[in-house]
Amino acid sequence: MKNSTWNFIVLSTLIGIFIAYSCYLYFGKGTSSSSAPHMSNLAIEGEQIWQNNNCTACHQLYGLGGYLGPDLTNVISNPQKGEIYARSFLNSGVKSMPKFDFTEQEKDALIAFFAHVDATGYYPNQYAEFSKDGWVKIKYK
Repeated sequence: MKNSTWNFIVLSTLIGIFIAYSCYLYFGKGTSSSSAPHMSNLAIEGEQIWQNNNCTACHQLYGLGGYLGPDLTNVISNPQKGEIYARSFLNSGVKSMPKFDFTEQEKDALIAFFAHVDATGYYPNQYAEFSKDGWVKIKYK
């Protein structure tokens, strides 16, 4: 009887610690450590357009997605490309990219989405540091 009471106390304590830690991570200070910029409403609209047109089938963000089109993670800050380049391929399509006939509002939204993605990181991340224990420190913008 004494052993089962002790097991119950230990199990209850562990469950309580798990619940408290989970609440801390999801609702407390554990979630505020990210310094990632929040998306504007226009960028959110651009992300929705990106998803609705299944752009990930051909293009990548952070190296994830299709391989028919280029990675667009840093298209806005790229000195050889930039916003004008992005706007031009949204206007007319390029090679195998279809012409979507986006409105000016939709183009602005997609550019805002690309600018947000660009502001959050690099791809490929050539500034990563690898430690001997296997952890990778990634440099963020």
